[in-house]
Amino acid sequence: MTSTLILPDVTRVRTSGIVIGLASALSFASSGPVMKPLLEAGWSVGAALLLRMGGAALLLSPWLIRALMRDRTLLRRHGLLLLGFGLTGVAGCQLFFFSAMQRMPVAIALLVQYIAPVLLVGWVWARTRRRPSAVVLIGTAVSLAGLVLVIDLTGASFDLLGMLLALGAAVCLAAYFVIAERTTDTMPPLALAAGGLVVGAALMGVLCLLGVLPFVAPAVSTDVLGAAVPWFVSVAWVVVVATTLGYGLGVLAVPRIGARLASFVGLTEVLFAVLFAWLLLGEAPTLIQAVGSVLVLAGVILVRADPAVAPQGEAAIVPVVPAP
Repeated sequence: MTSTLILPDVTRVRTSGIVIGLASALSFASSGPVMKPLLEAGWSVGAALLLRMGGAALLLSPWLIRALMRDRTLLRRHGLLLLGFGLTGVAGCQLFFFSAMQRMPVAIALLVQYIAPVLLVGWVWARTRRRPSAVVLIGTAVSLAGLVLVIDLTGASFDLLGMLLALGAAVCLAAYFVIAERTTDTMPPLALAAGGLVVGAALMGVLCLLGVLPFVAPAVSTDVLGAAVPWFVSVAWVVVVATTLGYGLGVLAVPRIGARLASFVGLTEVLFAVLFAWLLLGEAPTLIQAVGSVLVLAGVILVRADPAVAPQGEAAIVPVVPAP
């Protein structure tokens, strides 16, 4: 009788976790399609990223402050981790992704970024000198074949610089996989996210102040589904929904469904990004790119299915929290 009472509760928790995880992926997927019209209307990448990181850092700062108050040695023990997360998982991912997004469709840029698990295969192989399993090697080969189709060298939409920028975002995301695996119980996920966002916002502020990244934020309106939307509405959406809410929901989902399932649910961000880009921007992938997208996702799923390379603990949040 006890098991009969427990099973429905477990099922309910897992179901709610999947729903929350899907909501997190949906939130993150909207960032590119919402911000791209602003960039095309004259906003600079530096302005967009500074406001996004700064706003989200402000909203998530209570969790960082609480963690610092509970543990006075937090910064001394985890300062390098926060710095690394801020430079790669936050600033690097966003800077490369938003720059790539200006030169290629949003969904394609995000898809290339999501080959990070495949890049980690090479990292693990080089670090441990142990040959990956057959499933991982097959998944890597399938993803690389899909990437070739996504690039679509025969199509007019190919942009070499855009592809290199998207690959840079993938490298930064892979670095975050490694950093996230080093988190401990003394570094709560939301505190890590807030600290990384503070670091990223500070970096963007310095780059804009020095003129390395121009800060251009004209008071423009963008067309969304035939309606004129003021710039501050788009920025507010990205800060509150696509960043803060995405992080919060992602962290809530992982304990409910576990690392493995959370990583698969996070992959739906690519599919949601395709729908957002198609709906808001009219960006539809070509047939060849659509086939390549399926192969990339299939390959990543094969790689993630192997227990030897699947992330543990907080690293499971990575597919949900790449901050694209």
